[in-house]
Amino acid sequence: MKQEIFRSRWLPWWLSAPQLIVLFLFFYLPIALAFFWAFHLEQPFGGGSEFVGLENFRRVLGSGEFWTSAGATLLYMILASGTSITTALILALAADRALKLSPLARNVFIWPKAVASASIGVIFVFILNPFLGILAPLNEIWPGFWNPRTNVTHTYIMLFVTNVWNAIPFTFIILLAGLQAIPQELHKAGAMDGSGPWRRLWDIQLPLLTPQLFVVIVLEVADSLSGSFGLIDTMTQGGPGGSTNLLVYKIYSDGFKAYDLSGAATQTVILMVLVACITGFQYFFLERKVNYDR
Repeated sequence: MKQEIFRSRWLPWWLSAPQLIVLFLFFYLPIALAFFWAFHLEQPFGGGSEFVGLENFRRVLGSGEFWTSAGATLLYMILASGTSITTALILALAADRALKLSPLARNVFIWPKAVASASIGVIFVFILNPFLGILAPLNEIWPGFWNPRTNVTHTYIMLFVTNVWNAIPFTFIILLAGLQAIPQELHKAGAMDGSGPWRRLWDIQLPLLTPQLFVVIVLEVADSLSGSFGLIDTMTQGGPGGSTNLLVYKIYSDGFKAYDLSGAATQTVILMVLVACITGFQYFFLERKVNYDR
């Protein structure tokens, strides 16, 4: 294969400059500012800053509200990512087995990817409204049967349902591609040995699907920690009673509503460290169980 050589050494930099500028302005610069503000006491309207060292971290880590938010974040991370991956896996297995209407399902399941999280939140708030939504008739029969505005369990169910609907497209495509890449000879050999569908699932499909499962676990866990803002902001605003005030939404509330820039920046640094630690744990421990041989 002929190797292309740029005549000017600056041409590759000019071609990549737009992407590098976007990365600097919307990724690296905010991260740098967050670390800077975390060690300074920032005035809310640009009145200057004062270096305070670790005082912001002591203040944040000594707050009971922070730990309540951190606990809700971890709970949401485990349940939201678990339900999303499990649901997408079941749908991918059904589509891979060529069940009835599976060709239609392959197209329908990817449509939600074209809708933003905030828009999805607005739609499901109306669909699951206790007085106007699909469960309103049950509320008329049994008052209080469904009310995510006041019942914490109902609120989390609403968030999980919405998150699953939002997360299915990407996860479904990856898992379905992994299932369809498994050689059919292995299924036929297992069937000839007398293995039923469930045995072939546990002994053939899931072990060979571990690379795709590892990818979706890493992405879904990271997204549940940092990408849930749109749903929280449009559906619960952290309620009821602060039960869904996840760290990503608490950072927004503290920074843009309470004007505590230093506290918000400090929590941003803590959240980044948390995401990095969880992702590192997944790579160092879970990846060892991944089977890349087929």
